[in-house]
Amino acid sequence: MEDKKTATEKSRQLENSKIDYKDKPLTTRQGLKVNDTNNSLKAGARGATLLEDFLLREKIHNFDHERIPERIVHARGSAAHGYFELYDSIEEYSKAGIFTDTSRKTPVFVRFSTVAGSKGSTDLARDVRGFAVKFYTEEGTWDLVGNNMPVFFIQDAMKFPDLIHSVKPEPNNEIPQAASAHDTFYDFVSLTTETLHNHIWVMSDRGIPRSFRMMEGFGIHTFRLINKKGEAHFVKFHWKPKLGVHSVTWDEALKISGADSDFHRRDLWEAIEAGQFPEWELGLQIIPEADEHKFDFDLLDPTKLIPEETVPVKIIGKMVLNRNPDNFFAETEQVAFLPGNVVPGIDFTNDPLLQGRLFSYRDTQLSRLGSHNFHQIPINKPVTETYNNQRDGHMQTEIPKGQTAYFPNSLSGGCPYLSSVEEGGFEAYQERIDANKIRTRSESFSDHFSQPALFYRSLAQWEKNHVIGAYSFELGKCNHEHIKSRMLWIIAQIDEDLASSVAENLGMKIPDDIERPINQAIGANANIEDHQPVKKKVYLEESPELSQAKTKFDSIATRQIAFLVADGFNMKDFDAMKKALEKENAVVKLVAPHGGTIICDENMEHKVDASIMTTESVLFDALYVPGGKKSIDALLSKAKFTKFINEAFKHCKAIATSNEGEDLLNNTVIANNKSDKAILINKNPKDFINAISQHRNWERMEVAEKIAV
Repeated sequence: MEDKKTATEKSRQLENSKIDYKDKPLTTRQGLKVNDTNNSLKAGARGATLLEDFLLREKIHNFDHERIPERIVHARGSAAHGYFELYDSIEEYSKAGIFTDTSRKTPVFVRFSTVAGSKGSTDLARDVRGFAVKFYTEEGTWDLVGNNMPVFFIQDAMKFPDLIHSVKPEPNNEIPQAASAHDTFYDFVSLTTETLHNHIWVMSDRGIPRSFRMMEGFGIHTFRLINKKGEAHFVKFHWKPKLGVHSVTWDEALKISGADSDFHRRDLWEAIEAGQFPEWELGLQIIPEADEHKFDFDLLDPTKLIPEETVPVKIIGKMVLNRNPDNFFAETEQVAFLPGNVVPGIDFTNDPLLQGRLFSYRDTQLSRLGSHNFHQIPINKPVTETYNNQRDGHMQTEIPKGQTAYFPNSLSGGCPYLSSVEEGGFEAYQERIDANKIRTRSESFSDHFSQPALFYRSLAQWEKNHVIGAYSFELGKCNHEHIKSRMLWIIAQIDEDLASSVAENLGMKIPDDIERPINQAIGANANIEDHQPVKKKVYLEESPELSQAKTKFDSIATRQIAFLVADGFNMKDFDAMKKALEKENAVVKLVAPHGGTIICDENMEHKVDASIMTTESVLFDALYVPGGKKSIDALLSKAKFTKFINEAFKHCKAIATSNEGEDLLNNTVIANNKSDKAILINKNPKDFINAISQHRNWERMEVAEKIAV
């Protein structure tokens, strides 16, 4: 066997093997050069097309079959290449090379996605976001398949088809697309209370992130780490974005969907193209096996999180995404993530959702990609050499050599041979199992209300207001009164004030009780018995790490700043602010009354990035208006500039202006709100930078909600 190549060498080899079409002739798939691909072969210029036209048949046949079934969930995705680097070895916990060798630079491919919508849906749906990472390690491929929320909707994979059928468009009319605000979903949620924890996360701002680059990722399940001694520890995986965790408001999400439904895709692509590479740090929550049962919840329950105040997150490395895909279909669409792809040093637990996913993902890839040989597709191919006795089948692209395809054998010298554990062979953790076969669920999974309540208590007031608004909107879209009433009662078990606010918005009353038991997922083990109050545990009054108010506020890198300008704008104001922002790696874009170019007061020509008629304030993180009377007069003559500013104010964004620019603000709602700390008139650029870094001035919400734009 040839010597094993390092992951870096193999990655470079794969990079060099890409097809470059520059200066190459057009050929058929068997290599025949083509001299006409515009006309089919006919019996005369106006005659019938001939059956013998193999060029036409090849071209049309390929076109007819160039689409594959979209993913049942996570259909709409965006991805990028990058690498992972380890800060410090954790060999006391795991023998995995990716966790012990700090000299490695492991290639990765990361796919972000929405869950419920189709490939053609909007990026800004209120939804869970997929966060799947494929590590091309020297020991084999490891797939960490997670979401941007640390908990899942259900506890057992048996319920997954029910969950997805309920949230997908209703089968009688295929409505609504990429939305959970409808009767079948809330019918399911209100009857399956294990969903409540993940659901309240989706109703929070986590359900509408500012960008993929500004959201956390979680492995969701509890996994095991195994060290060289065979000792095991439980582990939860976290991805912490270097830019902090930020979201948009629901009103913005609706408008962004209309202005740019590819907002998240475009954001990721453009950031990487501009060299502003997204970064996340990998953190672990590590729990000794001896502590498995010390918590007030079950570690194997995927609807539960471990508060970071209880088990801190240990940061061990970072991931950088530095290259966009060369071809969306070949890479982003054909990448196949499998939770069952692990390497020595990482192993599974008996989480019943994880156990089901080990089967489901492979089964799905067989259906989507057409063959068990999908691992031969370049994006799915390991960087290590593979040797096995699997043969043939649809889409076999390799040419295995030799006489044997079985083990044991003597004709091929016993090769490919088995590796011992010491040589890196994978060995499953030897967990002792002594139990009866039974179709049920552990009573330790039965508390469905304590963690949703903890999550809501931990939010800042502005975040709570957003949750209230989300529940009010979603339930308001339901048509069946009994479903809304049942949901109000259940929400009241999480937090009475939350339920009261939602009920008021719906014009309804919270029922004193409802028909129970309602948790069909557990059946006989239901934790809500007829007319018995729900008991919640309060093991923490609050967990600040659950709030986005706790995020990092130290960077404005990649933030999109709109400069509202017209002919005659003040170049001195403009240049000082632009230089200050770009020094902090923010992106300045000129929004003008028209496209093309404009001329400043120093007679210099400037390229316009967007005409006011082709853009919206929701696509920007902040805005600035430089002085210059001629420019301001031109902006005042276009009503949409006033709307642009009013909308930015409504969405609590930082707004700055210089000199005559104040005249434009005086024509907006800001005229009566100049004391707002994120409204900066003739201030130092550093003050504006600081205001942008805070993401939003949420103290403005009470005033902003009264503004009709």
